[in-house]
Order: sequence, then C-alpha cells, then structure tokens
Amino acid sequence: MNLKQLSHMLSLSQTTVSRALNGYPEVSEETRRRVMDAAKRHGYRPNPSARRLATGKSGMIGYVLPTGASVDIDPHFVEFLSGLGDYARSHELDLVLSPADADDEETTYRRIVANRQVDAVYISSPRPADRRLALVNTLGIPFIVHGRSEGLDFDYPYLDIDNEGAFHEAARLLLQLGHKRLALINGNERETFAIHRERGVRRALAASGMTLGERHIRSVTMTEENGYRAARRLLEEAEPPTAIVCSSLIMALGVVRAVRDLGLTIPGDLSLVAHDDVFPWLRPENFPVPLSTTRSSIRLAGARVAERLAARISGLEEGARGEVWPVDLVVRGSVAGAPG
Repeated sequence: MNLKQLSHMLSLSQTTVSRALNGYPEVSEETRRRVMDAAKRHGYRPNPSARRLATGKSGMIGYVLPTGASVDIDPHFVEFLSGLGDYARSHELDLVLSPADADDEETTYRRIVANRQVDAVYISSPRPADRRLALVNTLGIPFIVHGRSEGLDFDYPYLDIDNEGAFHEAARLLLQLGHKRLALINGNERETFAIHRERGVRRALAASGMTLGERHIRSVTMTEENGYRAARRLLEEAEPPTAIVCSSLIMALGVVRAVRDLGLTIPGDLSLVAHDDVFPWLRPENFPVPLSTTRSSIRLAGARVAERLAARISGLEEGARGEVWPVDLVVRGSVAGAPG
C-alpha cells in the first residue's frame, strides 16, 4: 500500500496522512492514532528517502559511542539501549551508533550534525561541566541527557533517577539498624551519578554525626570482579565495615563471593544493600540471601528517553525540562542489626 492508497482509504489528504505519520503537532491525537492504526494494520511503511525529502527528517536517533582499549560496553548500557530500541522500533525510528575516540567525542558530534545524519541525539554517563552537553547545546540539534551534569551555565533536557535520595535512604536504613561502620562501593567517581550516590550516603551519616572515611569508599568500574576485589580489601581491614552500600547488582555478586571466601555471612557479619537496575537475568530475590535494593528500571529509562526524543523531533516537546524519577527501597533478607 502506498501513501495515496492509504489516504484514499482514510478519506484524508495525503498531506494530513504524511504529517500524522511524521508526528507533526498540528495533527490531532485522534487523527494521528487513526492513521497510525491503519498504517500498521495494512503494512504501510513510508519510503525513507521520500520521507526525508518531504519532511527534512531522517527518522533516526543518534548516539556517539566512545571506543578504545579503555572503554567497556557494560550490561547497564545494553539494557538501557534495549529499552530505547523497543520504543524506537515500535514508532518507526532507527538508532544510529557513531563510534568515536573516547577522548574526542566532540568531533563526531560535529560531523553527524553537519551531515544531518540524525534528527536528535542522546548523551549518557554525564560528568560535571560535561563538554559534550556544552557543545550539543550550541549545535541546534534536539537532544536529551540520560543523567545530569553539574557546573553548567545553561539548562538542558534530561532524564535521571534520584541517585542521592536513593543512597541516602539506603544508608539511613543501615544506620537505623545500628551500623556505625558503613562502606560504599561506587561506580566511576568522575561521573555524576556516582557523585550523587556518595553525596547521599555522606548526608545520611552527617545527620547521625558520622562521616564516611576515604578508606571506606571504593570507586571502580561496575563489574563482578571489581566488586569482589573492593569487598576483600574492605573486609580484610582491622576494623571492617559491618554494612556496605553497593552501586550495582553486578558488583554485589562479587561482594557476596568475597564474603563467602572470607568465611563470613550475610547478614550475620555484613549487611548489604545494592542498586538494582532491574536486569531480567539478574534478580535480587534469587541471591543466596535475598538482596535489599534501591530499585529503578534502566530499560524503562531507555524507553522514556526515546519517547522524549521523538517528541522533541516532532515539536511536541520544547525547552529544557528535567525529569527525575524516584527510586524504591526494597528491604529483603540481606540487612539486619549491627553485629554485637
């Protein structure tokens, strides 16, 4: 079925059908749904070249993918991408990954914008005063940041979770259970999410008149092996922590292994709370001792970023709106009162 046939069947002009399919805001939501349903039902797919000529849009979302020997593509990124891809696929959008030198992503951003390869981009793993945000903000292309930066003199659109609030509540729970020696196994200390999580733990401790000593913080790439090594170092100290807050379920696997290898138990010797990104293949309730978690789905975040990018491409969303999701604290068997 072509555009002319679809328009005739719906008794609408070809212009109206084309605008409905391409998300123009002047088309009513009722008409848009009617057109989209009919197109799906009859297998209509717009010709990409014709669509680009007619609308000036490519129907593509871009991501600049840092590469190099020092870059790991971790499961958190893949799960986020799955959510983004699910939404993009069901809304006739494509995702373009543009590899870039990890130390010079800005050159790739300039190239894809100059070549009009994509209609919008998203930026992940932001850092304080992130140069990528400052650049893309001047390039005139719609964008969304997954996470937040700090220290910039302009507002920008983003989606984030309340990392500080989540880790504040996790630490406060452990303090209420009588723990006085807390440790934090965190992600990359240069990234804003990790800064916010450390800030949350410190705020909870400060409210109880305590501090988080530097020897009780480990900032590492979030892998099982790094979780194991960080936990071993912490637990082999003269005064080991009685509770650990951990930034990833994947690292928590390593913490559990370290506890077992040292002949200790959870929660008898160590209480453990970890952040759960809701991986379908790694469930906290299936740990040897069901794991207490702060919980927020990174796959749903990917879908929401794609939804907002689609809205910005079509003109339905404008401005620099920030969106912060609350995080659930789920208490299971991995926490108990501090050992006497």
